[in-house]
Amino acid sequence: MNRKTLVLPAVAGLLTPVLAACGTSDSGSKSSDAIVVGTTDQFTATKDAPAPIDPAYAYDVGTWNILRQTVQTLMAQPKGEGDPVPDAAESCSFTDSGSERYACKLRDGLKFASGDPVTAQDVKYSIERALRIKASSGVSSLLNTIDTIETQGDREVIFHLKTADATFPYKLSTPVAGIVNPKDYEKDKLRDGFEVDGSGPYTFHADVSGNTVTTATFTKNPYYKGAVKVNNNKVELRSFPDAAAMGAAIDKGDIDVMTRTMSPAQIQKLDAGNDDKVDLVDMPGLEIRYLAFDTNAPSVKSKAVRQAMAQLIDRAELVSKVYGTQAEPLYSLVPATVTGHSNSFFNKYGNPSLAKARDLLTKAGISTPVKLTLHYTTDHYGSATKQEFQILQKQLNDSGLFDASIQGHPWAAFRPAEQKGRYDVYGMGWFPDFPDADNFLAPFLDKDNFLGSPYSNTTIQRTLIPASRREADRLNAAKSLTAIQDIVADDVPVLPLWQGKQYVAARDDITGVSYALNSSSTLQLWELGRGVSG
Repeated sequence: MNRKTLVLPAVAGLLTPVLAACGTSDSGSKSSDAIVVGTTDQFTATKDAPAPIDPAYAYDVGTWNILRQTVQTLMAQPKGEGDPVPDAAESCSFTDSGSERYACKLRDGLKFASGDPVTAQDVKYSIERALRIKASSGVSSLLNTIDTIETQGDREVIFHLKTADATFPYKLSTPVAGIVNPKDYEKDKLRDGFEVDGSGPYTFHADVSGNTVTTATFTKNPYYKGAVKVNNNKVELRSFPDAAAMGAAIDKGDIDVMTRTMSPAQIQKLDAGNDDKVDLVDMPGLEIRYLAFDTNAPSVKSKAVRQAMAQLIDRAELVSKVYGTQAEPLYSLVPATVTGHSNSFFNKYGNPSLAKARDLLTKAGISTPVKLTLHYTTDHYGSATKQEFQILQKQLNDSGLFDASIQGHPWAAFRPAEQKGRYDVYGMGWFPDFPDADNFLAPFLDKDNFLGSPYSNTTIQRTLIPASRREADRLNAAKSLTAIQDIVADDVPVLPLWQGKQYVAARDDITGVSYALNSSSTLQLWELGRGVSG
């Protein structure tokens, strides 16, 4: 019997799904004890990114969901909604009234998968290593409020922060704060290739062909002590070239769960409820898509050009034609369901208007049509991305104000090129690191930001972000957060487009599917198990 389940986590804020999938008892899996996971994420080591899954480097949804299974953090995001909970730590808390001193005590008897003890000194080493390496991915910026780290004995770690940061417990739940063994990870150098070692729920082995992972095997770690219960002994993660190939595999029973990234057509088909072997689970999502700009590039250096694009783009048409009910228009970097959201772009620009866009360019003395290229990645956000950019191109060009072309690139080439400033305009997605509005703003706008963007606003960086982080009650941060969003709508260093739901499809003898992704779309392979086929 097919059943469509609607899961409604009360949280509002985080990434959307990543990988997930499993093998049924009657599947084509080569290892009968393994739950087989399908994904279209590609894990590739390149000249520009030779260490894609080092915790000090990794900063995309796919690699983070490898690390979340294997490299333990002091805190962890919970099974459902709510604040982070201790994982490698026995307890953690702010020990002052100003949210500037944060102390953690490790669980007693904690070990790496190798059997080596995990100590407070290892925690200090791991986090200082990420800060010291300061990888080009920008992931170390999550830890930039740390001033010094102190240890007391083998089990106590104290973080002294530069400024108040009420979001710090969430940051300690992200893989960049993962605890690594100094024996395996050099202090000043990234660990190239596809080896991962930690104290998390699973150990990890990758089968690699041509510098790309074909199958990743997660095996239950007998030494793990932490917040989660592991419901299986082994999970295999298989990468597919596209959604069609992944869909064919679940139809044949070669995999049993798929999520990132199904095509809109696949979701619509499963949503119709005609498949009696595969069930679709949908839940609110906090994935966002946006256009980003190299604000130093001649074609978009003028704020008026970026504002004219914001005035022209019809989000409702874009969503309707490409994603249907699977997404909704977004008028801020902060999703509509997250505390602190403001419809700043709609407040400033209203509905699409050719006349207003033309007026913006005319007043700025910009000659039209403005020639530019929109770049997108062909293999990271799903097969619908090309269609999305074709519609954006048409909307801009139909205005007569732009002469836009589009170019697609594989993620392995796209991300390094974007970081090096080779694209004037490019499309990105965001799967937040933790459920707070800060994580939809600071990664794009703070110093050493995730995009490597030249855009800098001193009011945002020096006043508004710090002010928002001083508020332990996040409702009280709304004034500062709204001010940030209003500045972004005026300067347009990024242009939000839509936010989407998240989906998991599973064969009907797989249990725990509703918890395969938490409120922040963290993949939780340990929740998956085998039941009885319906």
